Amino acid sequence: MYQFPIGVILDSFRKPVPEALALAQGMGVQGIQVYSTYGDLSPKKLVGAKRREFLDLVKSHGLVISALCGDLGHGFGNAEKNPQLIEDSKRILDLAKELETDVVTTHIGVVPSDPNHPRYKVMQDACGALAEYADSMQAHFAIETGPETSLTLKGFLDSLHSTGVAVNLDPANLAMVTGDDPVQAVYNLKDYIVHTHAKDGRKLLERDPEIIYGLRTDDSVVEDAAFIELPLGKGDVDFPGWMRALEETGYRGFLTIEREVGDDPAGDIRTAVDFLKNIIG
Repeated sequence: MYQFPIGVILDSFRKPVPEALALAQGMGVQGIQVYSTYGDLSPKKLVGAKRREFLDLVKSHGLVISALCGDLGHGFGNAEKNPQLIEDSKRILDLAKELETDVVTTHIGVVPSDPNHPRYKVMQDACGALAEYADSMQAHFAIETGPETSLTLKGFLDSLHSTGVAVNLDPANLAMVTGDDPVQAVYNLKDYIVHTHAKDGRKLLERDPEIIYGLRTDDSVVEDAAFIELPLGKGDVDFPGWMRALEETGYRGFLTIEREVGDDPAGDIRTAVDFLKNIIG
């Protein structure tokens, strides 16, 4: 199998940056992804010489930055809020280029399955603006999979006629939210995949993605969890099949480990690194 580079979301360690970088280096991964929507690594805080200093710190650990996380937490379904969100997203992409990565991952909200839904055009306009800017920078805003099926997302992306807005394929989100097949999703979205998250999980019950992602509420919905995130290999993602599909479709980018739960994140990440390396061979 292709020797996919392995990365890790630095925030998953839940440690200060220097300590997290040392942990990542010790695990033998090749890259990291960091959140740039808040705190010291946001465009407003990481300014001037601080940007080069951070990049040098990453490189001193033998690592590169696979992507920035630019999820501003709102999606692009509100026409009134979109102008500011678009500008903030552009500044994160500017930062990404200075940190020598071409990818900013983000959630755009739930793409309606019906293109005639009013929100579809709102999201289309916003993502069109993002795509145009990313194309001008030879970069990508990468939509994280999950809120909709891969075929719905493909239809939306096809309508933009650009790869400036592309895909961060998170197989667990597909399995946990819509129950979509992560392996088939690779084939459906192959023209757009620029980054991936290596995460596993299981869907526990049916729930409308619009409720899961907070677009609407339903008082009749019980508070039981709709899904559970699990260590790699313990959920419903067929990782050997998923990685073979990535290889077959020509993807040569990062498998970036994301771990959002658990009491021993470093231990879980180390196990995940070993799990992926065993499949890669």
